[in-house]
Amino acid sequence: MPYAPLLSEAEIAEGLARLPEWRRTGETLVRTLRCETFRDAIALVNRVADAAEEADHHPDIEINWRRVTFLLTTKASDGLTAKDLAMAARIDGLVAEPGR
Repeated sequence: MPYAPLLSEAEIAEGLARLPEWRRTGETLVRTLRCETFRDAIALVNRVADAAEEADHHPDIEINWRRVTFLLTTKASDGLTAKDLAMAARIDGLVAEPGR
């Protein structure tokens, strides 16, 4: 039994329509953004880490100076699930917070 049910292609397309900053690469949702400073990038990653712990769904995160890339997939289900779309939306909310 998978951790969470996989989404259909139509469900993925519908979800991505609500997440314009995200793109799909295979079975992964990806968003890259540039922060004003390195400290801002680390602060954003820390906020996302707190949200991920709360949701018990953790993105892969790449930090390259001021550029941060978030990668979401449900490894336990071997693909994209509603958990990935929900975490992507949560990350978008954290990015939009003042003081980013």
